[in-house]
Amino acid sequence: MANFRTHSTVAAAGGVVLAYGGYQAQAWSPVQALAVCALTALGGILPDIDADHSRSSRLIFTLLGLLALAVAAALLQPRLAPPYLLLACAGVYVAVRYVASALFARLTVHRGGWHSLLAGVMCSWAVAALSLHWLAQPAWLAWSHGLAVLLGFVVHLLLDELYSVDIEGARLKRSFGTALKLADASRPASSLLMLAATAALMPWLPPWEVLGALLAQGADWWR
Repeated sequence: MANFRTHSTVAAAGGVVLAYGGYQAQAWSPVQALAVCALTALGGILPDIDADHSRSSRLIFTLLGLLALAVAAALLQPRLAPPYLLLACAGVYVAVRYVASALFARLTVHRGGWHSLLAGVMCSWAVAALSLHWLAQPAWLAWSHGLAVLLGFVVHLLLDELYSVDIEGARLKRSFGTALKLADASRPASSLLMLAATAALMPWLPPWEVLGALLAQGADWWR
């Protein structure tokens, strides 16, 4: 399978193309284009969150820890004095970065459910919902953020499948078919749980007609 550098570089390149194309079409501002590029690059490493002790996993849980710290600071700041607020935020960061990371590593298997299109959709919808409700972004921009993550995610899965083909030996490696799949059929319980989590995001998504209009506009730009 492809390594961290390959995944991050190719996904970032895809993000640059997407962001530049949208900017040239006046779809978003330079700052918005930069966010789209960064989210595409993030999507390009997300599937490897289930790879124990990988650079992708460490980076993702570090970002999640910082995000949790920021949320905790915003929620607790009116209620706690500065010393206690500092301790609480530090505890939240440690809990997410190290405790949650270790627990996640025990409960997941590399190239399992997280290497699937279902996981990509779940992450895409989660980002779109957070962009709309937490960051108060317009619906069209929230969907753009979600689609950027999905693009990077699919790029990762495709790269893993490409690296499973031994061109010189004209053979398929044992890992072929373990990345680009709809869901993890070998672990139905985990897949059903992921499907339930994805379905639970539906009420929080931006309007579907906005997504349709965005995709139609993108098709027009491509032509």
